Amino acid sequence: MLTNPARIPNDYWTDHEDHILLTTPAPFSFEHNLGYLMRSSNECMFYTEDHAIFRLIATEGTPVLVQITCPEPGILKITFPGDTPPGPSDRAAAAQYVWEWFDLGTDLAPFYRIAAQDELLGSVVQQFNGLRIVGIPDLFEALCWGILGQQINLAFAYTLKRRFVEAFGQSAAWNGQTYWLFPAPGKIAALTVADLTPLQLTTKKAEYLIGVARLMDEGLLSKDMLLELADTEAIEKKLVQIRGIGPWTAHYVLMRCLRSPSAFPIADVGLHNAIKQLLGMPNKPSIEELRRISAPWGDWKAYATFYLWRTIY
Repeated sequence: MLTNPARIPNDYWTDHEDHILLTTPAPFSFEHNLGYLMRSSNECMFYTEDHAIFRLIATEGTPVLVQITCPEPGILKITFPGDTPPGPSDRAAAAQYVWEWFDLGTDLAPFYRIAAQDELLGSVVQQFNGLRIVGIPDLFEALCWGILGQQINLAFAYTLKRRFVEAFGQSAAWNGQTYWLFPAPGKIAALTVADLTPLQLTTKKAEYLIGVARLMDEGLLSKDMLLELADTEAIEKKLVQIRGIGPWTAHYVLMRCLRSPSAFPIADVGLHNAIKQLLGMPNKPSIEELRRISAPWGDWKAYATFYLWRTIY
């Protein structure tokens, strides 16, 4: 059974009322994680400026706007620049979100030991030392992002996500910038295909998004339900039973939301291109070659994939 990755050990965070300090387990590089977040200027779920990250986070109370900076190595500082200071429980929820977003609960030492001995990963890990799998803590957002990105290039996927979020998400404005929350399942469950296709979504993708939203809105699918299953294979089996969720999307969600280190989207085109480029291969590797190349990675295939993606994205 996978564990809930959102729990911060008490000695890793301190609440100072006007800000929170998170101690980041080594290795962690704010620069490499920030660099990953800055790869698309069309991102709508957060905003980066002057080495700071701004994001609106859903809590049980009013959504909380946070600013995340790194005042010194090993420390993340979370401040609350909104007009109304959040209460203690909402501040704590925001800190938990940041902890999970940057996968700070995962000990990377075993992965780094494997990577140091691996012909393909050794130089990549040195290049991006301290990079974490920047996640998507919300299951509905992760599933939707996986569906939106199917069979299109990354740039258009970001465009579709922005249209979807701005059409149906909740927002808050501060200092001339608008910040967005991803649409709630209940909002999308009430829509029809005709409500979504004007965004340039295909009929199939519109149906898939509405179908997933209805499952979650009706309580038939949740993050906790998936985490209670036995292992990665059991979760994949559950996910691919959902219309519109194939093995690639299932493993993408396992990587970025459910935090399974053994998740492996083996058919991913970007992964194939990265390996082809790094090994100087004349053609993309076959699935059989990928299985051979990835065998030494053991249960760290998710991190290996993410680092390899980073070489081309």
